Amino acid sequence: MNVLYFNGPVQNGPFTLADRPGKAAGIRAAEALNTLLGAGPVPHLWNTVTLAGDLRHRDAPDRDTVGRQEREERAIAAKYAPGAPPAGGVLTDTTPVVAALALEMTERLLREGALAVVPTAVHLCVRCGHMTGAVAHACRACGHQGSRPHTRRLLVWDRPPGTPVLARDDFHAHRARPPHHLLTIAQNVPERLILSRTRDHGISLAPLGLDGLVLDPRVGVHIGVLAAAAQSNAGQPVMTVTENAAANVAAYGSPFRRHNGTRLRYALHGRIPYDDTAALQRLCEVHRVSPAQREQFLTWFLPLCSLHIRAGITPAQIPGLLKFWRRAHLARPDTPRSDVLAELRRRIAAGDMRWVMDVQTLSQAIPDYPVTHGFTKEPKGASR
Repeated sequence: MNVLYFNGPVQNGPFTLADRPGKAAGIRAAEALNTLLGAGPVPHLWNTVTLAGDLRHRDAPDRDTVGRQEREERAIAAKYAPGAPPAGGVLTDTTPVVAALALEMTERLLREGALAVVPTAVHLCVRCGHMTGAVAHACRACGHQGSRPHTRRLLVWDRPPGTPVLARDDFHAHRARPPHHLLTIAQNVPERLILSRTRDHGISLAPLGLDGLVLDPRVGVHIGVLAAAAQSNAGQPVMTVTENAAANVAAYGSPFRRHNGTRLRYALHGRIPYDDTAALQRLCEVHRVSPAQREQFLTWFLPLCSLHIRAGITPAQIPGLLKFWRRAHLARPDTPRSDVLAELRRRIAAGDMRWVMDVQTLSQAIPDYPVTHGFTKEPKGASR
């Protein structure tokens, strides 16, 4: 069964990927690994089912002429440089193919008894009716402080006693050693998880008799990856995700990580300090790193490093990584060795990212041109 990497769906907020390159770390890492595996482009995945998106749409002056779906599509298109959409396209958590798969999986889990639609005690905002959750707190939809208890039919998952929501084998790695605290955080969730939410936008649960409710977006991001994997005939999809994101979504995705023989796993990556560009420019001048090499360092090497340095790359590590990158560039062969590339593909398929810090292996893997993924304009050339 073939391995393919997909980015953990990025929340579609008010930013561009050129302005917030850290948001693209998972996209860039996945695309670099897939290219080294010899796979074709895969879609960039986006999370559009957000309360923040609901509020932006409600407050927009053109809300009567621009629908929510169109607004999301426009916002995603604006993330990329003009005329440079991703080669594999984009896929959101409300795309019809994702919505269809979500309902198919949910209905199957209901038939099997893993999920249930049952009367559940929650709290509703007394002003707008938004479901604030099982515990009373201020409404995030309208800001009102008051809520009232209410019992309504909801889609829920009752964890079987002793069943972990996240285990070591849910991570794609040759040494399955996810941070212990991540496993602990994921376990500290209620025994009953509510999988239906009040949102203006999302995968409607009306076909299940739950009018006015949508599937929890933390479920939807997993199904988006499975739908993209099905389109690419990938039996082993791997989602690139930060520790914080995994801790937030893993429990809700637990019943939805397997479908028709396909199993989704996570590949953790750390954050990248993209902020101090002036300091990086000075370092590049000192070490004679060309603009093209600098672009590759930012958009190709650092995202791959983030899969190895999972705790996050610190600003203090950038000078050493840049010097290492320069050494790897100087060691590049005219023609990469086929045996080295074959071993590299084996390691990538197994989730072994130690090769990133091996100068000789890295030198064989560096692409000829910076890979910008449509985030910025492609340079005219690249220096070897």
